[in-house]
Amino acid sequence: MGDRLRLGVGIMGNAASLLLYTAPILTFIRVIRKRSTEEFSCIPYIVTLLNCLLYTWYGLPVVSYKWENFPLVTINGLGILLELSFICLYFRFTDTRGKIKVGATMIPVLAFFSIMAAISAFVFHDHHHRKIFLGSVGLVGSVGMYGSPLVVMKQVIQTKSVEFMPFYLSFFSFLASSLWLAYGLLSHDLFIASPNFLGTPFGIIQLVLYFKYRKSGLMEEPKKWDVEKNEDRSKQLQHVVNENTNGKS
Repeated sequence: MGDRLRLGVGIMGNAASLLLYTAPILTFIRVIRKRSTEEFSCIPYIVTLLNCLLYTWYGLPVVSYKWENFPLVTINGLGILLELSFICLYFRFTDTRGKIKVGATMIPVLAFFSIMAAISAFVFHDHHHRKIFLGSVGLVGSVGMYGSPLVVMKQVIQTKSVEFMPFYLSFFSFLASSLWLAYGLLSHDLFIASPNFLGTPFGIIQLVLYFKYRKSGLMEEPKKWDVEKNEDRSKQLQHVVNENTNGKS
C-alpha cells in the first residue's frame, strides 16, 4: 500500500511539474510576438536547468539504487529540454547586454554540474555516499530554484502589478512543491523532501501576492488608454487650430 501511494504521489508530482515546466510557454509566445524579452529575467530558467540536471543525475542508477527514483528522471529529463529551449529563445530575443548575462551565467552552471557529476561517479564508490553527496548539492540548487522568484516577488511589491508573475506559474509551483514534499516524505528521502519545505511556502506567498495586487495590475491599462486617448484628442484639436489659423492668414 505504501509503495502504491508513493508511486501515485510521484505520478501526480510529475504531472504538476510538467505543468510548471511548460507554463513559461505562454510567456515566450509573448516574447516571440513582441521580439523582445521586456523585463523578464533569464536567471530563473538557468537555475531551474541546473536543478533539473542535478536531480536527473540523482535519479539515474549511477547515484540511486537501480530505478528507485525513476519519476525524478522522467520529469527532470523533460525539464532539461524545456529549460534549454526557453534559454535559447531568451538568448535569441534579448539585447546584447542580456546575451552576455546569459553566457556568463550558463558557462559556470554547466561547468559546475559537470564537476559534481564527475565527483559523484568517480570519487564515491557506493550508492549511499553518492546520494548523500549529490543530494546535498541538489538541495542547494533547489533552494536557488525556489528562491529565484524572490526577485519577481520584489518587483510585484514595488510596482504593485502582477504582469510579470502569472497566476498559473505561481499555482503550479505551489502544487508541484507540495506533491514532491509528500513524495520525499513517503520515500523517507530528505534530499527530495527538504527543498520543498521551502518551495511550498514560497508558492503560497506568490499566490497571496497575486491576489493582493491583481486588481492593481488590471487598473493600469485603462489609465494608459486614457492618457493615449487624451493625447490623440489634443493632437486633433491642435490640428484644427492650425488649419483655422492658416485659413485666416
